[in-house]
Amino acid sequence: MDPAQPADRVPDDRTPPDGQPPADVAAHAGGGPATTGPTPPPVASGKSERSPKDMAISLLVLLVPIVLLLAFYRGFLGGDQPTTVDPAPAIEQARSANVFPVSQPQGLGSGWSTVSARYQTVEGGANLRLGYLTPEGRGVQLLQSNVPAERLIPAELTGQSQPQGPTELAGRSWQRYTARGNQQALVLLEPTRTVIVVGDARDNELRELAGSLR
Repeated sequence: MDPAQPADRVPDDRTPPDGQPPADVAAHAGGGPATTGPTPPPVASGKSERSPKDMAISLLVLLVPIVLLLAFYRGFLGGDQPTTVDPAPAIEQARSANVFPVSQPQGLGSGWSTVSARYQTVEGGANLRLGYLTPEGRGVQLLQSNVPAERLIPAELTGQSQPQGPTELAGRSWQRYTARGNQQALVLLEPTRTVIVVGDARDNELRELAGSLR
């Protein structure tokens, strides 16, 4: 027979009743279980704001490389210079076709640049187009064609284009015409061809190009 146990001895089984925390877990003052893990560090509640000076410096750092690249492009690669072409092949092709007399500018200043040149057959005839950039940086097109003028002029200018009066250039009588938008035109009517000088250039530049044709 086992010896008698003292009446005040605590039982070895310390399992608490259902719904109660273990006896060896410390309790908060309010009655809840104590937290045994480490306390996490405090989290910042807001973001730091950048001052206008900091933003200006950041923007300047971004802009400096762009400015340097633009300077290199313009100064060393000729970024502001127009792309020029040699009009001789197109002019020779038009002359070889021998469907209308072909003229070309002679004696234009160094400020003029040829930027396009094309000869092509079209319905009703053929066209020789030469595009120029004037010394003032404006575009002008020189068109020579044997397409009938009553079809060519409305197609190249507008259906409402009407002659505005004659002007003499290098011994030839040209007609002034209005064109699309702010463009104006000079038109030379001949039995076997029509010549049109059209663009947004000033009148003196249009006259210079038209008068240089030989």
